[in-house]
Amino acid sequence: MTLASDTPKDSFRLSMLIYDTRYRSYTIQFIVLGLVMLFFMWLVNNTITNLADRGKDIGFGFLWSRAGYDIDQQLIPYTNDSTHFRALLIGLLNTFAVAIAACFLATVIGVTVGILRLSNNWLVARLMTVYVEVFRNVPLLLWIILTYVIFSETRPVPKDYKVTDEMIAAGQAPKATMALWDTVAVTNRSTNLPAPLLDRPLGGFDFLSIPINLSVLATLAVIIGSVWFNRRLLKRAKAIQEATGDRPTTWWKSLLILFVPVILLLTAMGLHWEYPVLKGFNFQGGYSIAHSFTALTIAISLYSASYVAESVRAGILAISKGQSEAAYALGLRPNRTMNLVVLPQALRVIVPPMISQYLNITKNTTLGTAISYLDLKGTLGGITLNQTGRELECMMLMMLIYLVISLMISTVLNVYNTSVKLKER
Repeated sequence: MTLASDTPKDSFRLSMLIYDTRYRSYTIQFIVLGLVMLFFMWLVNNTITNLADRGKDIGFGFLWSRAGYDIDQQLIPYTNDSTHFRALLIGLLNTFAVAIAACFLATVIGVTVGILRLSNNWLVARLMTVYVEVFRNVPLLLWIILTYVIFSETRPVPKDYKVTDEMIAAGQAPKATMALWDTVAVTNRSTNLPAPLLDRPLGGFDFLSIPINLSVLATLAVIIGSVWFNRRLLKRAKAIQEATGDRPTTWWKSLLILFVPVILLLTAMGLHWEYPVLKGFNFQGGYSIAHSFTALTIAISLYSASYVAESVRAGILAISKGQSEAAYALGLRPNRTMNLVVLPQALRVIVPPMISQYLNITKNTTLGTAISYLDLKGTLGGITLNQTGRELECMMLMMLIYLVISLMISTVLNVYNTSVKLKER
């Protein structure tokens, strides 16, 4: 039944795409999208035409040619006879190594500094303020170079560790000695640490040119399983405490669950250590960590921690003081109040800016080129680009890789942010 008050429906006309407000926004969006697509088509065509005029084409076959250069810091086997694609993988893993270590250290330092900035102790609060203001107001590149210079100029050269027969006869000590019971040597070139070796490894295989070590996977699986069982143990103890008021003793059970399985596995595989030894002009054996990696990680961590500290401080200040006062009234101590009441609520404010900081840390690893750290920028966007002359391909591939990494970080942290945000009812 049609009432007289009902508005009659007009049939669709092309003029409505411009004059009708219901369709005008779609028309404008479609036109803008078309213009953007035309611009990109022109840009791609112009690039291909200019490359053709110079006798170049777009191709990625160069990735499978011989690289011909060495990389000091390696997480998987590599030689100068390997391909440019292998060098790309080495650089990508080096980028991940710095990014993961710097994100962890920046989070720990930043959270600590952010909390201490709100301390009632005047001296502690002012010292943390000085740290934040000094680090975030000096360019990161300068901190990286300064840290690298400190490591390379203040540490002894390898020959200072040498002990000769004449020195032994004269009772003369060397200029430098190894630390931690003669197991660690820090020279002006690198930090030399003991390396784990297995007498009975589980073997491995290659997947997409990446070696997969079954011994490492087995160890990680045991560690993850132990942590999961320990969490189940603690959850059960908490349930018993809530039901009866008495919490069962779990510390010795947790120690057994966390350490015994992995110790038994490593013992079964014959774990032993290879220690660095001075041979010739440098230390041989063990694991050598280049100062470029150490300096880059420390500089990025300390610099980014100053921004993390401000995010943490802002998140804590966003929580009403009534929350802390209520916790104090219940008898909770200040540290327990911060861990159980304030920080869980502050995470809703802290996590969004933390996502940006983790993205910045990952992208700032490219500054390692200034101290010869061969990450993705140093390999694919540096030596490989200069050797092959494939500027466009290298830059496009490098931008795509960083885009994918950034999107992965954003996705994971956004999922976590969704899990901790305030649930409305």
